[in-house]
Amino acid sequence: MSSRSPHAKAPDPARRNDRSRRAILDASLTLVAEVGYNKLTIEAIAARAGVGKQTIYRWWPSKAAVLLDASLALADDAKTEGGWTGFPDTGDLAADLKLVLRATVDQFNDEKYEAPMRALTAAGATDPDLSARFTEQLLKPQLALYEERLRAAREAGGLAPGVDLPLTVEMLVGPLTYRWLMGTAPLTHAFADELVDRVLGGVSKVTEG
Repeated sequence: MSSRSPHAKAPDPARRNDRSRRAILDASLTLVAEVGYNKLTIEAIAARAGVGKQTIYRWWPSKAAVLLDASLALADDAKTEGGWTGFPDTGDLAADLKLVLRATVDQFNDEKYEAPMRALTAAGATDPDLSARFTEQLLKPQLALYEERLRAAREAGGLAPGVDLPLTVEMLVGPLTYRWLMGTAPLTHAFADELVDRVLGGVSKVTEG
């Protein structure tokens, strides 16, 4: 005879699955920072998360796919913790861009973010499907926020009418990413500020035709 109260609720499979999924994502982030991508395995993730490896394979085809979803979740968490409400628009474009690029510098210099991003960048170089998903789900939404802010500035007369918005975004983000990937020099707030000043100083002189 069961001792469970007739009024007791049955376990919620959806909640259990969500807990397991989150444990797996957290485990992948912790392990990639500890051992690096090459030594990261599905078995190790499963052991750290306290689940069977078949549970992981039921949801993801590879460790790279796990790490990508973990990075997406990490990005969402960062927005929540920081009270993210969208790209800032204070009316001062330079100040807004510097604020966001400085935050990007801080993330690139934080092992919690750096380790999975480096791993995904390396894995994407040999996995076209992963690279495409990484670009579509993580990079493009972030770059679109820059472009939206620049478009608002252009419409307000803060940028020349003929300025190429996607190119301007790449001019801002590209050098920052290159310095982070290649380690050519320290990645600092001062460098981020200089990028903004140089790029805006150039595009403000762009004219149509």
